[in-house]
Parts: sequence; structure tokens; C-alpha cells
Amino acid sequence: MFGIGLPELIVILVIALLVLGPQRLPEVARAIGRGMAELKRATQDLKEEIDAEVRKMDEPAEVKSHEKLPPSGGAPSSPESGKSSPPSEGKQS
Repeated sequence: MFGIGLPELIVILVIALLVLGPQRLPEVARAIGRGMAELKRATQDLKEEIDAEVRKMDEPAEVKSHEKLPPSGGAPSSPESGKSSPPSEGKQS
């Protein structure tokens, strides 16, 4: 846990007890615990949101093309039928 061993943790708790006193120490500890729980929840929500966006981006293109089918269930028109002639490359005067 953050590279803090048992001896360091005991020293921190003793200093906190001396600074805050025995009556305020439990209140402060609860507030710190709630804050850390809220931070953990927020980071988990953010992680889930990012994962969902990554999954959306990783969907195969085939799945996305099926979503654009007309409601009648007909196949999309072939590329040849809607093709227009290419513009002429000659010089215009």
C-alpha cells in the first residue's frame, strides 16, 4: 500500500493522534475514508466509460454497415447503380 510499511503507518497514526486528539481523530478518519471511497467510485466510473468507448471504436465495420440497412430489410443498392460518370479532365476555356 503506497510503499508504507507497518512501522511508518504506526508513526503516522501516533502523530495524527497527537495533532488531532482522541476525539477528532475518528471524525477525520471517517472523512478521509469517505473521500477515498468517492475517489475510487469516480475512477471506476471513468474507467468503465472509457472502456465502453473503446469497445464502440473496436466494433467491426460490418456490424456498423448492418445498422444502416433500410427498415424494409432490403439489401443496399450496389455501388454500380448509383455511380455517376467521372468529370472530364479536359481543359475548360
